[in-house]
Amino acid sequence: MGMGNDMMDAYLFEMHSMLEQLDDLILQSEQAKTFSQEAVNEIFRIMHTIKGSSAMMEFNSLMTIAHRIEDMFFVIREKTMDAIPDELKPNLFDLIFESIDFFRAEIEKIENDQPLSNDIDTFLNKINTFANKISGEGGGDDSPAQGAAAPEAASASAPASGELMAYGSASFPYGLQVFFDEGAGMENLRAMMLVNSVKEVVDENAFDFLPPDVQLNPETATFIVDNGFFLRFKTEGDRGNAEGAVRETGSVREFLPFDFAPGIEAQAAASTETVQAAQTASTGSAPAAEAPQQQSAAAQTAAKQQHAKESLISVSLSKLDTLMAVVSEIVITEAQVTASPDLKGLKLDNFTKAARQLRSLTDQLQDVAMSLRMVPVSGTFQKMKRIVRDMSKKLDREANLILEGEDTEVDKTIVDSISDPIMHIVRNSMDHGIEENKSERIAAGKDPVGQIILAARQTGSEVIIEIIDDGRGVNDEAVLNKAIRQGLAQPGVDYSHKDILNFLLMPGFSTNTEVTEYSGRGVGMDVVKSNVESCGGTVTISSELGKGMTTTLKIPLTMAIMDGMEVSVGESIFTVPIANIRQIFKASDMHIIQDETHGEMIKIVDNFYSIIRAKEFYSIAEGVDSFNDGVLLWVESGDNSFCLFVDQLIGEQQVVVKPLPEYVNNFGIKNSGISGCTILGDGSISIILDVANIYTAQN
Repeated sequence: MGMGNDMMDAYLFEMHSMLEQLDDLILQSEQAKTFSQEAVNEIFRIMHTIKGSSAMMEFNSLMTIAHRIEDMFFVIREKTMDAIPDELKPNLFDLIFESIDFFRAEIEKIENDQPLSNDIDTFLNKINTFANKISGEGGGDDSPAQGAAAPEAASASAPASGELMAYGSASFPYGLQVFFDEGAGMENLRAMMLVNSVKEVVDENAFDFLPPDVQLNPETATFIVDNGFFLRFKTEGDRGNAEGAVRETGSVREFLPFDFAPGIEAQAAASTETVQAAQTASTGSAPAAEAPQQQSAAAQTAAKQQHAKESLISVSLSKLDTLMAVVSEIVITEAQVTASPDLKGLKLDNFTKAARQLRSLTDQLQDVAMSLRMVPVSGTFQKMKRIVRDMSKKLDREANLILEGEDTEVDKTIVDSISDPIMHIVRNSMDHGIEENKSERIAAGKDPVGQIILAARQTGSEVIIEIIDDGRGVNDEAVLNKAIRQGLAQPGVDYSHKDILNFLLMPGFSTNTEVTEYSGRGVGMDVVKSNVESCGGTVTISSELGKGMTTTLKIPLTMAIMDGMEVSVGESIFTVPIANIRQIFKASDMHIIQDETHGEMIKIVDNFYSIIRAKEFYSIAEGVDSFNDGVLLWVESGDNSFCLFVDQLIGEQQVVVKPLPEYVNNFGIKNSGISGCTILGDGSISIILDVANIYTAQN
């Protein structure tokens, strides 16, 4: 992995987190119907960072858009939000959302190695026109000022002396304002180098520069980016000579001459203060004179953030994968050492003691390695706010998204694979769940504003995510008719409410008659189901007509290591996930009920469960046939519950789940109830059973 790759990863990581921050900021501000001064500063800062890092990566379209929005927020920062007419504010929110979407789309292109879009003119014009409205000038799409210190003092062609006067000096009346290339970085040192080149052609007592402390103060770089670097000369001739030197200096983007007009001494006297104030502003702390309390609060937050930053470290997922793989191997090897056949019959006290200690350490190591991979679901949940907001506008429906338990943590790989399913279900709730008009809701005695709850909670071995809406609920009759039309259901059969809900999850069933922009693209709930099942989870739907619908995702915390029960059938050893086992018991042949349609069954607490014999299911030659000699495992997964008949129990074991190689999967082995394999202490291989699949394969 080369340097470029690391830089690219860092850039993408930074962009993703900044865009999420922006999304949150703007969603909150939109609810408050205005941007607070802190929000304005924050957006300005984020755009400034995006501009700089995109310039460094040479993504010019991203840099330009970020630069324009940064300019616009500079103006907003100066004028404050109060100066912006209320009717413009909604457009401002839309515009920033649009820019976030633009960045997102471009980032996706970068991630997929596609070329970036060159056509940003329309969007640029949109931003510029809006920026002009805000700054109170007429329409038109002249580009706004380059020198942010003087938004009105436009680019190189027109240095407006009055504006730059704040940086003029009576003793050195002939000025040059110099801008370095965007994203050049270390502008303070570039300025110092520039001063040294000028010294070669102009006597050092014949000119001075501003900010004066560029060499020692790296923070002046921000000031120079925003306002330019000022060189000031005693005579016009000196300035002329210096221009040649400036022109030849690398990374100078442009420079503007300006003259000091007599009679503005007062302004000149303020010049140093202006620079200091501007420096303070540009480094992001609030002007001290205005609000001492505010500044100390801001300073404290900044210090906190700084501390948080240092104590956080971003690690690439592939390194964590490698760590997990090594830890898994250690767990296997530890089992092989402590359960080695060579130790049979030996009484080794010290060895046993050390082995126990080793076991507890490998457990700890495994927990730590797992916890490193755990991330809160809040990132995924927060993204849904934006979807609900956009759809509310588009479909003209009011709905609120309520998040619960968003600090619940799951394995990073799982978070990635559930984000699409959750998004799809939330869109479904907005599109089909929440009623189109408020009168319908009011008539039903509901709050006129729809409500979608996105909740997560953890139960030892799994995470349960619920998406609940208080909309129309599922119309059984309509779903059944559609299922019959799609050939998924037989006409004339009496289906239960639960059966009907299950049709929603079947391939080829999509509730839309017409494809809308949101739930369209032919993606039905069946894709949600397969996505969730691919990481070992289950999807269930419950609904009450007129009351709403709840979709529940149950997802294992991790897929790497689990507690399993080892069982044997003849010579073969299988692992059944402990999470799926409800009870283990012995039964005699007389307890077994023969049923014409369902084969063998057994009654447990008022219910009948079918029995699947592992020996027959996997066509194993040897093994016991009589129930008197074997063991029954009462297992369940999702809504399916049955009894699995095996020869004997070997015992509980922590196993490392090894996925099956791709070429084996080509034979559809996943559909015969096999989810992977694991290596046992004596080096033999045990097949891990997928309880849900055995049930569906059998029936």
